Amino acid sequence: MNLFDFFVAPVIAQAAPAPQGMGGFGLLMPIALIAVMYFLMIRPQMKRAKEHRSMLDKLSKGDEVITSGGIAGTVTDIGDNFVTLEVADNVRVRVQKAAVGNVLPKGTLKSA
Repeated sequence: MNLFDFFVAPVIAQAAPAPQGMGGFGLLMPIALIAVMYFLMIRPQMKRAKEHRSMLDKLSKGDEVITSGGIAGTVTDIGDNFVTLEVADNVRVRVQKAAVGNVLPKGTLKSA
């Protein structure tokens, strides 16, 4: 017995026990988690993005809109990437097309 054995107990190599098989459960769990993530997070987000894209495609002059920043106005000009909104008499603001959050019903801004 040497001094090292006094501080650290000697380790005797033993045969490892045979691994217990989990069957198909080990592979099934990650696949199930990916499927749950798809149906709860990815699919609804893709649906919302598709609805927003179609709303932007249908946008026309004279529509009353509200931006994601909260600016409400009437569309006066539509470009490829930008939309010009009239927020008050002779006050026009140019915003990105993607910033348009909702199209309001006609007459909403006049009644407010």
